Amino acid sequence: MSDPRLTRRVNEMEESATIKMTQMARDLAAKGHNVISLSIGEPDFDTPDHIKDAAIEALKRGDTKYTPVPGTVPLRKAIVEKFKRDNNLIFDESQIVVSNGAKQSIANVVLALVEEGDEVILFAPYWVSYKEIVKLAGGTPIEVKADINQNFIITPDQLSKALTNRTKLIIFSSPCNPTGSVYTRTDLQALAEILVNYPNVVVLSDEIYEYINFTHQHDSIGTFDSVRDRTVTVNGFSKGFAMTGWRLGYMGAPKWIAAACNKIQGQFTSGAASFNQAAAAHALNSNLDSTNAMRAAFQERRDIFVGLLSEIPGFKVNKPTGAFYVFPDISHYFGKSANGNLISNADDLALYILEEGHVAVVSGSAFGADECIRLSYAASEESLREAVKRIKEAVSKLN
Repeated sequence: MSDPRLTRRVNEMEESATIKMTQMARDLAAKGHNVISLSIGEPDFDTPDHIKDAAIEALKRGDTKYTPVPGTVPLRKAIVEKFKRDNNLIFDESQIVVSNGAKQSIANVVLALVEEGDEVILFAPYWVSYKEIVKLAGGTPIEVKADINQNFIITPDQLSKALTNRTKLIIFSSPCNPTGSVYTRTDLQALAEILVNYPNVVVLSDEIYEYINFTHQHDSIGTFDSVRDRTVTVNGFSKGFAMTGWRLGYMGAPKWIAAACNKIQGQFTSGAASFNQAAAAHALNSNLDSTNAMRAAFQERRDIFVGLLSEIPGFKVNKPTGAFYVFPDISHYFGKSANGNLISNADDLALYILEEGHVAVVSGSAFGADECIRLSYAASEESLREAVKRIKEAVSKLN
């Protein structure tokens, strides 16, 4: 609901659909219902003990003061080494900015680059906040959509047709939220070749799900010469290290963009929490045994979950290769109804599944794909099996 006392940019901003659905699930649970929530993008694992111990040690030694706006030196050094080791991306410390979550990193970049009239290409389906951040900055989101028949991967031809002389920025994620799709090196190279003719377009590559990749090969578009000097690579600790509540993200960027983001962040939040950064540096400098174990568990759940969802009549399901989401096409149910509930779109179906089956999922409309819903399998196998059972029973009543 809009309020004339508020600014246009706030009144026009959409509430985060994932947060909204998660709250609706909590409200329903508070009424005594047994609700299974598959709506939020949060690992169900705890932060590994060695990372928590590093934070505790930092607190004990007095790491409780303000930090430099772009991050502590030990953490930025660890990030530089991580980019080199894992991604073949070469940065120096002046090109690294640590933020209060990867979402802030993305917002910093958009606010630094986008003005009224600028176009920002979003590879759809896209993460819910991309579009609203672009709108907040005054930019025009241009959605380039891939559907389930192409495994949600944008083609070079699609990108070429969307680029104009007003394009300022391209934003995409790989592995992707919400689809779980992973852009291969061949995919990325083909996109980079299209951008040769658009030297002023900046690329923002959101790689927050890098460590939850079942292809065993993560590639970064910033490694290609044609876009190397105009790619911002965003990452963080929430997904791969199960550190969602720690609120730590970071970017590696061209110096002029990093400096601008440092300037913006200095006026909004300043630096991230000191002891969190000490723990994050430890995480990057340690082995990835815990992360690899989480990834293996997610892959096992994916296989079970995709198999079960595929058995629901009318659900068109592909096999995601990363992250912890499945994004089925459920348009088969549009036009059907039960008990006076008409399903006209994915919003209606998501609400129906919550109310009838007590399972929280997120409508694909929030991600630029009105024909899909997003389900997270960051939950126990028992919960996933029960959730599918409930969904199957609920949709069977639609006719």
